[in-house]
Amino acid sequence: MSFIRHTVESAPEASRRAMRNVERAQGHLPAAVALLAESPATLNGFFQASALFEGGALEPLARETVIMTVVVRNECHLCVALHTAKLGALGAAPALVEALRAGGPLDDPRLEAVRTFTLEVIATRGAVPAEAMDAFLGTGRTRREALEIVLGIGAYTISTFANRMVDAPLDEALRPHAWHPPLSTAGAPDPRLPG
Repeated sequence: MSFIRHTVESAPEASRRAMRNVERAQGHLPAAVALLAESPATLNGFFQASALFEGGALEPLARETVIMTVVVRNECHLCVALHTAKLGALGAAPALVEALRAGGPLDDPRLEAVRTFTLEVIATRGAVPAEAMDAFLGTGRTRREALEIVLGIGAYTISTFANRMVDAPLDEALRPHAWHPPLSTAGAPDPRLPG
C-alpha cells in the first residue's frame, strides 16, 4: 500500500497549517510530514501531543531519553535518525547517543532511571509495580515526570507507528544519522509479561 507524498497544495486543508509551519521552521517539507498529511487528525494530533510533552517538567535530555527509548524499541529508523540529530544539537555526549541508539544502559543514573521507567511503563501498560515507581522516585524524579513519560510514550507511539505504516524515508539531512535495528525485537514477547 502506498501513501501520497503531499505538497501543501495537494494536502487536505486541515493539514496545511502544520505543513506550512514545519516548512517554515525547517526550510523544507520533510517526507514524513508530507506522507502523514493524508490524515490531518494524525498529523495534528502528533504535533499537539509532542508540543505538550516538550513543555512538560522533564529536562531536554530526559525527554530525548524517553523518545529514543520508544523509537528504538519500535524500530522507527526515521525517528532514531531525527532524534540522533536533535541530541547532537543539544550537545549530548557521543557515548549517551550511542547507548540510546543501541537501547542499552546509560551511565547517567537519572537518565537511566528515565530509560528503565519508560520500558517498565510500556511493558506493564502503565501498571508499574510499587518497587519500580519507588526506584524511579528514588533518583530525584517526580510523579509528575512519571505521568509525562506516559505522554511521551503516547506521542512517539503515534509517530513511530505512522512513520512505519507510510514507510517514511530519511530526508537527505538525516542520512548521516541513519540507523538500522540489529535484529527485529519489537514483535518479540516481553519476558516480564505473563505468557
